[in-house]
Amino acid sequence: MPRLAIYQPDIPQNTGTMLRLAACLGVPVEIIEPAAFDVSDRNLRRSGMDYLQHVTITRHISWRAFEAWRQETRGRLVLATTKGAIPYADFTYRPDDIVLVGRESAGVPEEVHAVADARILIPMQAGMRSLNVAVTAAMILGESLRQTRSFPVPAPSEM
Repeated sequence: MPRLAIYQPDIPQNTGTMLRLAACLGVPVEIIEPAAFDVSDRNLRRSGMDYLQHVTITRHISWRAFEAWRQETRGRLVLATTKGAIPYADFTYRPDDIVLVGRESAGVPEEVHAVADARILIPMQAGMRSLNVAVTAAMILGESLRQTRSFPVPAPSEM
């Protein structure tokens, strides 16, 4: 199943929203620190609400620690960026993908761009800078789960 990685998040509400999204979709999350806030249940509870107990979160103390883990697990790094080369809906996703979203304030540094296996973008109207990072994550995860047939199957009582 594809994973979501959040690079040094700036805004706890956006991170909480992405964690809630991941909980609902059954997507594991990698948080790459340092964050601009204390990455704890207390700070994420407002947006993540009671969903936090339903998401698998792995915290990495640095980009280098995350990258070492990724190399070991052989995950393909798919970077969401306004500097991307491929529209996200035209990209072919795989179950081992790690969809990486950057900081709300600054994206990701060049060293992250350099090691990304793919750089994708969400096409937008001319003159628009970017979407909210949680919206970006939702759009890309939705497409990756659709392509990899990884959406959760609701229990019969929930249908």
